[in-house]
Amino acid sequence: MLRIDDILTSSVLSGCEELFGSAPNAAQISVQRTRPEFEGERTVVVFPFTRLSKKSPEDTGSALGEYIVANCDNVVAYQVVKGFLNLSIRDSYWVQELNDAVELGAGFGLQPEGSKPQVMVEYSSPNTNKPLHLGHLRNNFLGFSVSEILKAAGHDVVKVQIINDRGIHICKSMVAWLKYGEGETPQSSGMKGDKLVGKYYVAFDKAYKSQIEEHGEDGAPILLEAREMLHKWENGDEEVRELWAKMNGWVYEGFDATYKEMGVDFDKLYYESNTYLIGKSQVENGLSDGVFNQREDGSIWVDLTDRGLDEKLLLRSDGTAVYMTQDIGTAILRFEDYPGLDRQVYTVGNEQEYHFKVLFEILGKLGFEQGERCHHLSYGMVELPEGKMKSREGTVVDADDLLAEMRQTAEAVAVEAGKLDNIPKEDRPELFKRVGYGALKYFLLKVDPKKSIMFDPKSSIDFIGNTGPYIQFNYVRSRSVLRNAQIEDASLLNVNSNVCFDDVEKALLMTALSLPEVIEEAAKLYDPSVVANLCYEITKSYSSWYQDHPILKEEDAELRTARLAICSLCSSAVKTGMSLLGVSMPERM
Repeated sequence: MLRIDDILTSSVLSGCEELFGSAPNAAQISVQRTRPEFEGERTVVVFPFTRLSKKSPEDTGSALGEYIVANCDNVVAYQVVKGFLNLSIRDSYWVQELNDAVELGAGFGLQPEGSKPQVMVEYSSPNTNKPLHLGHLRNNFLGFSVSEILKAAGHDVVKVQIINDRGIHICKSMVAWLKYGEGETPQSSGMKGDKLVGKYYVAFDKAYKSQIEEHGEDGAPILLEAREMLHKWENGDEEVRELWAKMNGWVYEGFDATYKEMGVDFDKLYYESNTYLIGKSQVENGLSDGVFNQREDGSIWVDLTDRGLDEKLLLRSDGTAVYMTQDIGTAILRFEDYPGLDRQVYTVGNEQEYHFKVLFEILGKLGFEQGERCHHLSYGMVELPEGKMKSREGTVVDADDLLAEMRQTAEAVAVEAGKLDNIPKEDRPELFKRVGYGALKYFLLKVDPKKSIMFDPKSSIDFIGNTGPYIQFNYVRSRSVLRNAQIEDASLLNVNSNVCFDDVEKALLMTALSLPEVIEEAAKLYDPSVVANLCYEITKSYSSWYQDHPILKEEDAELRTARLAICSLCSSAVKTGMSLLGVSMPERM
């Protein structure tokens, strides 16, 4: 909400009280941006006040309009259109807002960190039997962006992942490596560790499929070996545990290299091998406390039918855990690790929506009232056009390969568009990364997380339209203006209160000044697309304004300063917004 909206809300309350003898509830007052075809900048919806005025919407609006113009210094005129009161805001107000925002610089739109409750965001959470893939890219970019947005909104944020480092999947890679690896390591092969372990997971699958016809799905010898290895791991077999630690270590090194390339990080790592037993003890405690029930076969269940859900298995009859058991243990451990933690946000695909509804209900039953505030950050699938970026197996798109493709595509597009003339050769690789990765991140984050995406690498790197490179290019242009004007510290720009803005400038200012409220909205919705769309709207409006409003060639010194301030505000707001998406902005293109 812009500051003027608070001022107008207060004026409407006092106006209703004075004119009609009674004030509405503040929640009934809606102040909106005025539609461009009408006069004014802010619109008050009048309909809720007619029951107080006992008049028509038009008469109610006129009475309020006259009162606000007479009593609110920031409002100079009004217009009533049916049940809508359009208000024209004094130019000096916009000048003050512009000066305040420019003075804050990079801090504009950001709330003090720690001014809101602590939130934990989980993302990535891969298995350790293969490299990261396209789905992980959306997951990581989404989780990281939401973390940054929550931080910008004032929350203390803890970024975590749970690494699925135990189970049959890693044992399959281990068995295949022992059979076919001949001691191969990342160093001896020159392969990234995660790719090397993934190679043996594929080798296992190939051998398994060749044995099915003769032995059946459950009787394939190589599968029996993997199950035996898992049994040994669970019993603490020293040799198996040593191989498990070595191969997982290779994977972690590979993951770390990919995370660094992606530009994401974590504050704390949780490992399933350390947390799965905690869940079992928590379930057993819940049974003792009467929260859960035990069936005749010894299995433990929770009954959530009173919450519109089903009965859920928590421990099998043989005492072994299910996925829910592990998630209960991990969630509780995190609340213990961070006593001030208000809630946990889980970045997991939409196929797990029911799972998390159940988890949050169980946490509540176990006495963790934070469970009702926990959130499943659900997202849809990412697909590629047929024939694009398929892996050798033809099923999974490797994250490293896609990142390399984005770098190469950015280079090809830049060469074709002739945009490298002023870029030194040594700076070009970094530019290709910023443009290529920026295009990928923006494309994946500009869409509502719940929607599935068809991603085409080439179309995402377009310097026209709603793309990352279009925003980056216009940002670079605005920065160039400030450099050419020799503005070293834009916060020192001070716009004279007598300057008048035209309708195009006011519209641009309102869009750029909405950054703080947009960050707040994105944080409440856990939705980076809200920020992405603002960055595009600012850029589009700035580009249009720039065509018709000379800056460096403007002869009126006060107007030139005002336009430089607008340029600074827009570039700063866009840079902040894009940084919340994890996108780095180049200074030259």
